[in-house]
Amino acid sequence: MTAEKDYSHIPGWGADLNRSDRPAYPKERIPARLTGVHWDQPEQQRQTVEILVSNERPGITPIFGTSTPPSGVSGMARRFAFKFSENDVRHWLILLFADRVNVVEGVIGDLRKGKVPNLYEEMGLRAEFKYNRSAAIRKLAIGAGVLGIAYLVSRKKR
Repeated sequence: MTAEKDYSHIPGWGADLNRSDRPAYPKERIPARLTGVHWDQPEQQRQTVEILVSNERPGITPIFGTSTPPSGVSGMARRFAFKFSENDVRHWLILLFADRVNVVEGVIGDLRKGKVPNLYEEMGLRAEFKYNRSAAIRKLAIGAGVLGIAYLVSRKKR
């Protein structure tokens, strides 16, 4: 037989024991209401571009985004990422990497079209300098350091 323990010395202990003290009460329903759902499934959206699909949920969802279909090196990275399960950290790290590559591809695409991108504005550096000056200065110093090291390394190779 176990004796009931007193946890009252722990701040906040038992705060949710009384149902009337819960934030969702009285709207909280157990089990949740599911009656009267107004549709069975939305009409399938027409597929006009490549859609990457999770290997955990085969098939395309009824509604999906088409604003940035996978292309170039970032698209190759995204296709590779979708070979891994969504609970695998490699999936998400590769997708993050693909996002960074996509930014570089966008800058290169702008330069090819003869448009010089305003990276200072587009990356929010003006707002960062205005509202978080120390972080902006640190980022600029790191960027200058990386560019300086890259320059020195390229000179040594010649």
